[in-house]
Amino acid sequence: MSVPKIEEFLGMGAYVTKTSGVNGVIKQSVDDFMVEEVLVDGSRARIENAVKSPGLGVSTKKQEYLLCILVKRDWDTFVAIKNIAKQLNKSQDQIKIAGIKDAKAVTAQYITIKYASIEDVANVRIKDIELRPVGYLRRELSTFYLLGNCFRIKIKGITNLESTTRKKIAETIQELELAGGLPNYFGHQRFGTTRPITHLIGKALLKGDFGEAGMIFLAEPSFYEHPSSRQARKKLQSTRNFMQALKNFPKQLRYERLMLAHLVQKQDDFAGAFKQLPTKLQALFVQAYQSYLFNRFLTARLMKGTPLNKAELGDWVIWVERSGLPMVNTAKLVSLDNSAEIGVLIKNGKMRVALPIVGCNPRLSRGGMGQIEKQILDEEEVSLDNFKMRDLPSMGARGGLRPITAPIKDFSLDDVSVGACVVGLEASMNFVLLRGCYATVLLREIMKPKNPIRSGF
Repeated sequence: MSVPKIEEFLGMGAYVTKTSGVNGVIKQSVDDFMVEEVLVDGSRARIENAVKSPGLGVSTKKQEYLLCILVKRDWDTFVAIKNIAKQLNKSQDQIKIAGIKDAKAVTAQYITIKYASIEDVANVRIKDIELRPVGYLRRELSTFYLLGNCFRIKIKGITNLESTTRKKIAETIQELELAGGLPNYFGHQRFGTTRPITHLIGKALLKGDFGEAGMIFLAEPSFYEHPSSRQARKKLQSTRNFMQALKNFPKQLRYERLMLAHLVQKQDDFAGAFKQLPTKLQALFVQAYQSYLFNRFLTARLMKGTPLNKAELGDWVIWVERSGLPMVNTAKLVSLDNSAEIGVLIKNGKMRVALPIVGCNPRLSRGGMGQIEKQILDEEEVSLDNFKMRDLPSMGARGGLRPITAPIKDFSLDDVSVGACVVGLEASMNFVLLRGCYATVLLREIMKPKNPIRSGF
């Protein structure tokens, strides 16, 4: 089954399931996409103000870090943190998160704030943002504490009959379970939603072409963005007049304006312009390109017809914790000596096949998959040495391994009914995915959208 061109552009060139899909639209309203963060100790950040689950050794006695639940509605995570930091008169580095959450959604997640009190947080007033203090911690939050996310999602505008919709969704989930889980692609939002170009910027940065990377970020327009933004980018593309662009770019393009302000002063210093961006955002560009390469590797494996829950000679495999999280530092290469044993462990859910996230720390597969990976890198004209990023070491990427499947936990189709605001049916569903996994990857298998951007991806 063919995939939309935009998904091929992002490296997602295949489906696992053969169902025709229900089509429809997601994120028609921010309330259609709800995300609640779950930590490794079972604590869950609730959107509704429920009874707090202490967890993580939280204390009522004042300590260095204040743990809060951040509930945001239609906010980019980094922009929300920036505004909270400003109101608390703190640097953004003093606020730590376990994971980035969707922007066009209602989300609840944990954050820690250094040297903040419950009284300080009570005075934060930002539209569509709520901060709920939980207690104090001796240590700051990090990805280490994140187990995954619980999703409550509505697909609207489904034109099938109710019985057909239920049947297609059930068959899709069953196919995925038989395949060993969700294909662990990096989802659409990893590359940008209305302007999916982040991986192109990352590739240009890796190759040391900061000018090209900067102009893609600043001046590459998208049909799906706001007309004023698109027009401002087109103007800059034709004139390269940074001073005029700073006047023309809408205020909501905050990061572009930061770079433009630097380029007004130092016209050719694109490397310096990128340094004006938040450190985490700088790293996302190269990470997006790593994600694109992983997606291409996974697509090649699917096109080859190798089952996701079967290891071949030369494949990497990794152990899995009881929680389901992969232990990426426990990698083994499949050989003639261990292939039978590894096959049993994969069947029992104790190991998973993994593919490389390419970085300066080389860990390509061997055997047939290794040959495919090298061929793709040759086609991309990049080498492992490019990932050292000597001119911008903050963007450098070591690489690693990522399992090619992810479990879908607690999936339920709660309702399929006539929509109130959109023509067609709407399907409401719940499920839990582990950290690093994308709800949109599951939804693309269920929906098979003809135009993912118009469908809300």
